[in-house]
Formats: sequence, structure tokens, C-alpha cells
Amino acid sequence: MKKDREPTYSFEILTLVLIVVDTVLAALSISILPGKDASGASIPGVSVIYVAVAFMILFTLWFGAYGAIAAYAGTLIGGGILHAIPPGVAVFWSLAGLLQVLIPLVAFRAFDVDPALGNRRDWTYLLLFGVLINNIVGAAWGSITLAIGGVIQNGDIAGVMSAWLLGNIIVTLIILPIALTRLTPRVERSKLFVRHYWD
Repeated sequence: MKKDREPTYSFEILTLVLIVVDTVLAALSISILPGKDASGASIPGVSVIYVAVAFMILFTLWFGAYGAIAAYAGTLIGGGILHAIPPGVAVFWSLAGLLQVLIPLVAFRAFDVDPALGNRRDWTYLLLFGVLINNIVGAAWGSITLAIGGVIQNGDIAGVMSAWLLGNIIVTLIILPIALTRLTPRVERSKLFVRHYWD
């Protein structure tokens, strides 16, 4: 007979820690390197080098849906609310962060990709779903929702999307391969590593 384990609240604590880390990284990324519009004014919620996105993806690939929850909350708080995006807009705008982490998570789980990037196939999936497709979707969603919410002008969508996309591609292309290849074997040995979505 299988014995039930005592609840440890490990994943709840992990999620709260990841939310704090994601929030701080998002806030710092936008504060230090804010995106600018055509007139040179800072664009709320946009950074030309959004370092937070790489860590949000890492945490989601390692900790599954707990990382995804933290990415959404970190984007909402650190990228949106703390940077003058109206809360009603920030709730929808922050889905960009969620999409940017869910796309690689679903691809890695569906195609049985090794997060330690053990072969060329794994690298291909990382480049497609963890660097390109997810960042295209996130940049499009984020810039369009900023325009719909009246935070930017419709004419600024292309510029905001381009800056968002280019910065995210650079960050994810540099950080993800290094962290995944060097740290994944250690993280996989921990009790917190999530092989699917929740377990």
C-alpha cells in the first residue's frame, strides 16, 4: 500500500520565491534599460534588454507550471504595476510573460526535449520554441495590448514589438543555453524539479 507523504508546502514556497525573483528582475530590467518610443520617452513595461525573460523561461522549464505562475505574477507586478501600466491593462498585458514561458514548456514536454540540451534535436527545439516563437508571440501580444490599453499609440506597435523581440532574443540566446547545459543536471537531482507540469 502506498503511503501518503506529509505536505511540505515546498512548491508553494518555491512559487513565492520565484515570484519575488521574477518581480525584482522584471522591475530592474525595465528600470535600468527602458524601451523608448519615437520621441525618446520611456515606454511603461518595456525594456530593450529584458533579462527577466530568460530566468522566467529557465524556472518554468525546471519547475513546470509553478515557474509559469511566477512568470505571470512577476511580469504583472514587476513589469506592469510597478511601471505605471494601469492594473486593468497590466492583467492582460502580463499574459505576454505567461505565453513566453508556456510555449517552450509545452514544446519541451510534448516533444520530450532534454532541458540539459544533450543533442542537436534538443538545441533545435530550444531555438524554435524558447528563443524565437515564444518571443515573437510575447512581443506581439505585449505591444498590441499596450496599444489597446492606451499606454502606447497604434503607430508605436511595430517599434515596441521590434525592440521587445530583439532584446528578448539576445537575452534568451545567451542565458538559456549556458544555464540549461550547466545547471539542469543539478536541478534535476533536486526534489523540486518538475518533469511534467505539476509533478
